[in-house]
Formats: sequence, C-alpha cells, structure tokens
Amino acid sequence: MRNNLWLICLSWLFTTTILAQQPPANSSYSFTLDEAIEFALKNSYQSINARRDVAKALKRKWETTADGLPQISASVDYQNQLKQPVSLLPGEVVGGEPGTFVPVVFGTKQQASATATLSQLIFDGSYLVGLQAAKSFLQYNNDVEEKTQLEVRKGVINAYGSVLVAQESVKILENNVATLEKNYLETKKIFENGLAEEEDVEQLQITLLQIKNQFSNAERLEKIAMQMFNLTLGVPVDSNIVLSDNLDGLALKNMDQSVIAKPFNIENNIDYRLAYLLTEQTRLELKLEKSRALPSLSAFVNYGTQANSNSFTFLDSDQRWFQSSILGASLKIPIFSSLKRSARTQQAKIADEQSRTDFLRIQREIQLKYDTAISDYKFSIESYNTSKQNLTLAERIEKKNQIKYTEGLASSFELRQAQLQLYSSQNEVLNAMLDIINKKAELETILNTPNNN
Repeated sequence: MRNNLWLICLSWLFTTTILAQQPPANSSYSFTLDEAIEFALKNSYQSINARRDVAKALKRKWETTADGLPQISASVDYQNQLKQPVSLLPGEVVGGEPGTFVPVVFGTKQQASATATLSQLIFDGSYLVGLQAAKSFLQYNNDVEEKTQLEVRKGVINAYGSVLVAQESVKILENNVATLEKNYLETKKIFENGLAEEEDVEQLQITLLQIKNQFSNAERLEKIAMQMFNLTLGVPVDSNIVLSDNLDGLALKNMDQSVIAKPFNIENNIDYRLAYLLTEQTRLELKLEKSRALPSLSAFVNYGTQANSNSFTFLDSDQRWFQSSILGASLKIPIFSSLKRSARTQQAKIADEQSRTDFLRIQREIQLKYDTAISDYKFSIESYNTSKQNLTLAERIEKKNQIKYTEGLASSFELRQAQLQLYSSQNEVLNAMLDIINKKAELETILNTPNNN
C-alpha cells in the first residue's frame, strides 16, 4: 500500500512538471508595442533559429581549433586465421634433397593487439587560415542574428500597427453603419408618407449595403491581422492578445523627426557589415590557396602491445604480451602540381576582386536606400497632415449635406457622394498613421538605431 502511494505521488509530480513546461493552448497576453518587440526578440521562430545558428558557429569554430590540438586515437585488433597461409621452403634448408620444397606455416593461428597514438600538428598554413575563417564565420552569424532581430522588430511593428488599424476600421465602419441605418429608416418612413422619392431610399440603401459589406470584411481582416501578429510573436495563432497602445498615440510618437537629424554612419548598417564579412571570406579563401604551397609538419608517438597464440588465451594471466613504441615526424613539401595550385589561386583572386566590386555596389545601394527611407518617412508625415485636414473638410461637407438633405435642399445622390468622400477620408487617415509607423521602422532598421543585442 505504501509503495502504491509513492508511485501515485511520483506520477502526479511528473505529470504536473510536464504540463507546467507546456504553454497553454489558449494563452492570454497584453502587450504595449515595446513589450511585444521584446517578447518577439526572445520567442519568435526566426529569433530562436538565429540563436541556434550562432551556437552552431561556436561549435564549428571549436571544431576548426581542435584540428591543431593534440589528437589521441586507439585501436584494438583481433585476428583468427581460420586457414593459415602456407609457405614453401627449399628442401635443402631442412636437410632434404635439392629441388624439393617443404610446406611450412609461420606464426600462430590467433593474434591480438592494442595500440594508442598521440598526434600533433606542428605547422600547417591552411590551419592558420582556417582559424581566421572560423572567427570570421562566427562574426558573420552574430551579424545575421542581429539582422534577424532587426527584421523581427520591424515585422512586429508592422503587424502591431496593422491590428490597430483593423480594429479602428471596424469601429469606424460600425458607427457608419449605425448612422446610415438611421438615415435609411428615416428616409424610408418619409417615402412611405409620400414626402420623399423612392430614389432617395434606394441611394441610401446602396450606400448602406456597401458599408455593411465593408464592415463584415473588416471584421474578418481584424481576425487575420491578429493571427498574423501572433505568428510574428511566436505564439499560437489562436492566442488572446490585448494591445495596450492605441493607433493615435503610436502615430504621434513616431512623428518625432529627431531620427532624421542623426548622422548616417554606413558602417553601423547591418547589410554593410555582412557585405564586408563576405569580402573577408573571399580574402581568406585567396590566402588559403596561397598557403597550400607551404610545407606542413606533424609529429606522432604511439604505444602498442601484441600477443600471439594458437588458441584464445589472451585473457589468461600467463599470456605473454610484447610491447612496441614509435616516435616519428612527417614533413610534407609541395613541389610541383602542374600549375594546379596556381590555377586555384588565380580563381580565388578573381573571386576576391568580384566580392570587392559587389561591396562597392552594396554601399551605394545602402546609401540610396537610406535616402529613399528619409523621403518616404517625410512624405508619410505630410500625407498624414493632409489626410487629417481632408477628413475635417469631409466631415463638414457631409454634415452640411445631411442638413440640406433633411431640409430638402440636396438630393440623395449628393448626400451619398459626401458620405463616400467621408468614408474614404477616414480610411486615408488610418492608412496614413500606419504608414508613419512603418516608414519610421524602416528608417530605424537602416540606421540600426535600436539596440537589439
């Protein structure tokens, strides 16, 4: 009974531990934009794999380093000659007649041996270049991880803003539907009393159906935008997430143009650093081909023991074992390769020149990308200011036409045009705010201003 109780307790503890390590199927979160970025940098799928790439690069660096460190290997061999080879000796050797041969079997039927070897690389030009290449490869993966973090940050900002736009769009369209339904019902009642034309009702009905359709689509888009945001964060797509920031606040925050005043140091740009490391790689490849013409020197020492017997007696205490040991060195000197090494060196030299040309092109592309990002960011702010003014005007025009229509001074077609213009202006303001947020994120990515390390 006591044993069964212990088993039940241990099973419960094991099950509780496993369940605690698993995220709940429908997790709930609440994020500001900064919190969402911080969460994604740790938990997004891209960030996790980028850290794994750096871990692999560290292991690869040690793999290269270990080639120049002492290497120890051991071997154990056992042989059982089921049919021993037979040698023929001249008969006169054993007292026989000349011209005859005597079959002789040399050695024992079974043999066992054990050998351990210590080897050490003393000098190899390719090994020294390999160490430099491993260090450069590690730096490359670190920079790739940083680029991944920048892209994750930008992706979170875009997804966060898209969700806020979708939510705001649903709210606006819901209000528009309520207003249109009120106008439609009032106009329909007036028509039924013979004080309005049927066309007035139909015009409002057309607008109402369009806006209802847009409202239904906006609700679906809001759900999709939230799922995309969850995917960007690295959480289950059906997770319940509350966004703490609002669209107006984020737009105003990102309208701070101090980022434009910062000097552009191209060496801080992550694409520049990655391109530079690629030129380093081709330079090291050229250096590696040149190092193949240098001699290499290595040394080794081994120790072994061997036993012989006609039966398996190697585990017996009276079995005789015979020791042996060798100390040696090996010097390899490349002399002539029919110009093979020269051809490979020339190929590496051409590849190095190509990479330097590409590096120059990438520098100019980065500068152009920066200038374009500055222009797009400024234009997004200008577009937002313009769309805000247009929205104010559209609201006034729609309100005036609503009054005129009520007093019979404007047609239903004029009212519909004013309403559609208002709805278009509302949508333009939302998109302008999202554009400011995205363009600011793009510019910060080029400047590498966020500290994501």
